[in-house]
Amino acid sequence: MKTFSEKVFQVVSKIPKGRTLSYKEVARKAGSSKACRAVGNLMATHNIKGLPCHRVIKSDGTLGGYKGSFNEKIVKEKREKLRKEGVIF
Repeated sequence: MKTFSEKVFQVVSKIPKGRTLSYKEVARKAGSSKACRAVGNLMATHNIKGLPCHRVIKSDGTLGGYKGSFNEKIVKEKREKLRKEGVIF
């Protein structure tokens, strides 16, 4: 049986280019709809190379943090990655 973390990483790894999911949607797909903060913590602290965590955003459509940080430079990097993948804001 997979742990919640493993399920989250599996869900996030399957988000296609040009698409996003909210932390809440990832939590729901991983089996615990109220665990959106846990998803955020996992996205901020994982060390899985190639995991497209930049595709996980806040429910209100804003980007939130990235790579465990919330500063303008990091958010700009997340926005640019998503734009290159075809996400329209």
